[in-house]
Amino acid sequence: MKQRVVVVGASPKPERYANRAIRLLLEHGHDVIPVHPAVDSIEGVAVMPRLSGITGPVDTVTLYVSAAISTTMEEALIKLQPGRVIFNPGAENPGLQAALAANGIDTEDACTLVLLHSNQFSPDIL
Repeated sequence: MKQRVVVVGASPKPERYANRAIRLLLEHGHDVIPVHPAVDSIEGVAVMPRLSGITGPVDTVTLYVSAAISTTMEEALIKLQPGRVIFNPGAENPGLQAALAANGIDTEDACTLVLLHSNQFSPDIL
């Protein structure tokens, strides 16, 4: 199932996991919205400088930022109301996960790359 996926902590550097995730999400046919405050385009996709600029439904947000950074995004994530938020390795944030869950947003400690490679990324979450 094709999803609209927001990648927080997107990177233009091909060796970074967030960039690898963007490329693999695109290869799997998903609509990708990279988020980075200082980059205009990644892998040919327009970048949003912040979560608050995203409108419309979002199926998945995948986080590639530290807990210190993601904590500052709590309000924007709750307002966005994605179907789920994936906390990639190194991005775990139990406090944010609890706040999201309290607002009806599913969370998952997982690696987006592994989910994509193992065909487990697109469960029927909606």
